[in-house]
Amino acid sequence: MTKFQIQPHVRLQEWVAEELGFFAQVGLDYEFDPGFASAALVTSSVSTTEQVPGQVVRGAFEDMAAGRSCDVSAACHWAVNAAASSDHGKMWGRAYSVCPGGVFVAPDSPYERPEDLAGAPISVGYHSGSHYSTLQALESYLDRSQMTLDFAGLPLDRVRRLLRREVPAADVWGGHYYLLEQQGFRKLLDTTFVMGFLVAADADLDDTEKYFEALRLAQREIDLHPEPYKHYWLKEMPEDLRALVDVRRFGPGERIVFEPYTREMFDSTHEWMAGWDLFDLSAPSRGFSEAVLA
Repeated sequence: MTKFQIQPHVRLQEWVAEELGFFAQVGLDYEFDPGFASAALVTSSVSTTEQVPGQVVRGAFEDMAAGRSCDVSAACHWAVNAAASSDHGKMWGRAYSVCPGGVFVAPDSPYERPEDLAGAPISVGYHSGSHYSTLQALESYLDRSQMTLDFAGLPLDRVRRLLRREVPAADVWGGHYYLLEQQGFRKLLDTTFVMGFLVAADADLDDTEKYFEALRLAQREIDLHPEPYKHYWLKEMPEDLRALVDVRRFGPGERIVFEPYTREMFDSTHEWMAGWDLFDLSAPSRGFSEAVLA
């Protein structure tokens, strides 16, 4: 029997569960690999010196479809919904998380209100949380014809481009949200969104339940006093960005909610994506009963 593969996913919970021994406490035989966080650091397509790349039309959905190297991975619930519907694993239906996000502009930007973003290119990650959450948030302010998205790669790419004033606006979340806030960038639009969990096809379900029990214990610890664990945000950032921040001023980031991701949530999310024509949903796909571990 292989060990359960765990990777942190640009949040604090896995780091805390590992530090405090919660995975072992619940009886999980596992391997802890910070590979997802480290891979995000080295695969960023915008270094401190490179020129801005063209449109990056690959994101969380494509990454999950290609297969990830851990037993449970995380992404926005739109992408997890689509991945599970397309038979790239199953969505965990007994928990989800809520991640702070926002569209930021430079301190001296002429944009003052969300309506000012009409026609302005907003940098997001293709088929990822920033993509969908930006569209969803803008629906309250703009017509679809007024929304312009710039597919600018990974969160690190968007942060660097915005810091260098190479893009007028960008949607970021988690630790990068706190970084831009600390650098004086202005949040024009809140895009806080739901994250989902994708369980690999070959993951052991008993081990998966233990994994989530350990995350539940970690979430309670973070809720009670997050300060001792904020240093883990530095694990998610390369050296050039670490030098800009004082993580003691950061918030706790993504919060796991141990409530059902219901059939109604699944179906309405699927319908919203279809309404925006965000995926090829014409092919046969799995419904809630087949796609979600309820």
